This record gives sequence, structure tokens and C-alpha cells, in this order.
Amino acid sequence: MATQQQTLDIFNTNHLQTDLKGRSVRGGLVTLTSQGVQFAMQSVSTVVLAHLLAPSDFGLVAMVTAITSLGQAFADLGLSEATIQHPEINHDEVSNLFWVNVGIGLLLAAITVCLAPLLVAFYHEPRLKAVTVVTSLTFVISGLRVQHSALLQRNMRYLAMAIRDVTAYVVAVPLAIVLALHGAGYWAIVVFPLALNGIGMILSWVMVRWIPGLPRRNTNVRSLIKFGGNVAASYFTMTITRSADNVLIGWFWGTAPLGLYSRAINLLFLPVRQLSGPARNVAVPTLCRLQDDPERMARFYLRLANVIVWITAPIFGFLFVAATPVIVLTLGSRWREAGPVFQILAVFALGQLLFESIVWLLISRGQSQRLLKLVLIMCPIAVGSYMIGLPFGIRGVALSGTIVMLMIFPWVLKFSFHGTTLTLRRVGSRIMCPIIASLAGMATGELASRFTGALPVIEQILFIAAAYTAGSALLLLVKPIRNELTEILKLLPSSRGNLSERLAGAFD
Repeated sequence: MATQQQTLDIFNTNHLQTDLKGRSVRGGLVTLTSQGVQFAMQSVSTVVLAHLLAPSDFGLVAMVTAITSLGQAFADLGLSEATIQHPEINHDEVSNLFWVNVGIGLLLAAITVCLAPLLVAFYHEPRLKAVTVVTSLTFVISGLRVQHSALLQRNMRYLAMAIRDVTAYVVAVPLAIVLALHGAGYWAIVVFPLALNGIGMILSWVMVRWIPGLPRRNTNVRSLIKFGGNVAASYFTMTITRSADNVLIGWFWGTAPLGLYSRAINLLFLPVRQLSGPARNVAVPTLCRLQDDPERMARFYLRLANVIVWITAPIFGFLFVAATPVIVLTLGSRWREAGPVFQILAVFALGQLLFESIVWLLISRGQSQRLLKLVLIMCPIAVGSYMIGLPFGIRGVALSGTIVMLMIFPWVLKFSFHGTTLTLRRVGSRIMCPIIASLAGMATGELASRFTGALPVIEQILFIAAAYTAGSALLLLVKPIRNELTEILKLLPSSRGNLSERLAGAFD
């Protein structure tokens, strides 16, 4: 009886309406802490592996992942979002979705294995065959994990997800480093995501304690699959867009330039992934619960965008002015050529996080068809921009892609806000202060960087950081910026007991 009651509770989310605001913020704090730990561990693995392995090792694996990431985006068929977003769902429906995910995972793994000889011929690199075959296992792991992870998110079990994710990194990071130390070469890079996702899958099953039933024909999941199919097609198209630059560079310039480019973008997107993960885990379930109250949903989204930009704009602004010394310090002097690419992509990364928030909004509102239409329009524009910059090297690809993204972003926002109370003016007013403060820091940091060329790398970074901080701090003299930052700081509670009270109006 207890097991049956626990299973029913997994699918019933009515209790989440109680203290939804406090629950969301507590979840945000837990997941931010978790992501901070994960970010530190992944940063360690990035730095250590960059010193132990050659750029060509990373370029070799990037040739495979640029292709397999397309399948990974389609692996769950968007059915995790369907499970999270749907107001009411039951055991039989989720069981059917589970078996659909498993079937898709096996199919994608088989397709990936069949593609191995084609990748060898396309890149003229025989080592890709074995790498591709082993990498295909990620699809099987993903298929087994999707629905259990979705149920954790649906029930807003942020602490459980945090424990799961940190534990996976605790196992995967040392394993990859040990393999690299023992001469495994590029295999250390291949094994890392397999271990990470495998541990995550096992822990998801243990934490949910839900065993799927056998597929049933009389269960109506057509609407869920239709919704998820649109989401999956959107993710697939977005992944094509994100992988196109790597594919084109690998084809046109080879492994070494691709290694420089992929390491620059992966290092830069470490904070993007670590911030978007917890933000998504909190935002999507909360927005789904608010979908019947458009204005409250809009206020939540505006607060979310405000917090995201206050956290990320200073990070990427600093990385823009300190790009080369940061690259040299973290990856080593042989990666210095990645510095200019890293600098350009710092601007792109901030836009990427804001775009992620648009995706969450559309999914939460059940607007999967509109999301698909949006990304189908954006994909050829982005790929075309990469092709324009391709003859000018990796810097040209990064610059052309970033410029085009900035040009079309206002239209993207306007298109996505259709049917809501959100406007460009409302969003602009919420992200203007952190961007202005970051621009001030970038101006003083850039000025300082012109006098640090002869200093050791660490001293360069510290000098630029001090100048950047001073420039941003001057903007605190402006009352609107000071008041807004004070509101953000109030989100940090001094004690656990009064957390909900202090944050009761955070999203209103």
C-alpha cells in the first residue's frame, strides 16, 4: 500500500501549489550550489585534460560529437518536457513514454554505429570509427534515464537532483583524469560523458523508485508525443545550428584549428551550462504551474531574466577583456591562439543564455509548434553566417555568427512574446542595468589590459579584474542600478527558517 501511494504521489503535483514561490527559490539556491560544485569540478577536468592532451585529441572527439549531438538532441523526443509540462499524467502514460525513449535510444545508437564509416571517409580519419561506436552508448543511457529525470523535475525535487549530479561528477572527473595520466589520450575525453550520464541514470532510478510498466495500447499518449515531437525537432534544429560551426571548421581547416575553437567554446560555455541547468530545472516546472495566470507568469519570467543577466553579464564581460590571459592560465600557452575566439564568443554566450530562457517560456506555455517555427527560421540564418566567416578562419566564424545573432535577437524576442503580456520594453528595462554596469567594467578592464602585457599571467588577470570591478562599482552611484542590485542581494537569505517569508514577493 505504501509503495502504491508513493507511485501515485509521483504523478500528482497539486501539493506543489502550496508555497510555490518559496519552493522555486529554495530550489534555485540548492541547484545553484550544486552547479557551483559541478562547475568547479568540470573546470578542474578541463584545465587538467587540456594540459595532459593535445589540441588534436579534442579536435578528433569534436568531429564525432558534432554529429552525435544532433541525435542526442532528438534522443528523448521531447518527452521529458511533455511529462513536466502536462498538468495531469499517470503511470501508464509515463510507462509508454519510457519505452518510446528506450526504443529511440537503441535506434539512434544503431544509426550512429552505421555512420562510423561515413565519418571516417568524410574527415579522412580512421580513428573515428572506434570513437563513434563507443560514443553511441550515450543514446542507450539517455533512453533509460529520460522519464525518471523528468519525474524528478516535475515534482521539483531539487535536492535529489543536486545530489545525483554532484555524485556523477565526483566519479566521472577523476576517472577521465586517471585515464589521461595513464596515456589513454582522446579516450579519456570519450569516457567522461559516458561515466557522467551512466551514474546519473542509475541514481535517477534509485531516487524516483518508479518501475515502468509494460507498454499498453489503450493509453492515449498521442498529444504528449505530438508536443514532445515538436520540442525534439526544435532541439534537433538548434543542435544543428550549434554544431554547424564545428563541422564546417573540421571539414575546411582540420583537427588542430577545430581543437582550438572547440576548447575555446567549451571553456566559455562551462558557466553557460552550469547556469542554464539550474535555471531551467527551476524555471520550467514553475512556469508550467503558472501557465493559467499570464501576468504572473510574465512577472516571473522578467525576474528570471533579470537575475540571469545580473549573474552572467559581469562574468562574460570580464572574460571578454581578459580572454587571452584566461586561456593561457587555464589551458596553457599552446592554446593562446584561441584567445581572440574566446573573446568574441563571450558576447555570444550571454545571448545564448537569454535565448535559452525563451525556449523555457515557449515550452512551459505549451507552444512547441511556435518554438519549432522559430528555430527553423533561425537555423539557416546562423549556418549561413558561419559559412560567410569560414574562409577567414576560426575567428571569422565566431565573429560572423555573433554579429548575426545580435542583429536578429530583438525579432526573436518579439516573436516569442506573442500571446503574452511581455514586451521588448519590459524585458529591456529588466536587463538594462546589469548590462550598463558590465559595459562600464569592460571599459576600465580594457584600459587596464593595455598596461599588463609584460606582467605574468596571474598578475594580468588580477589587475584586469580589479579594474573591471572598480569600473562596475562606480555605477552603483546610479540609484536605479543600486536599487536593483539590492533587490537581487535580498534573494540571499541569512537563515533557512525565514527563507519563504523573505522571498514571498520575489516574483510578483
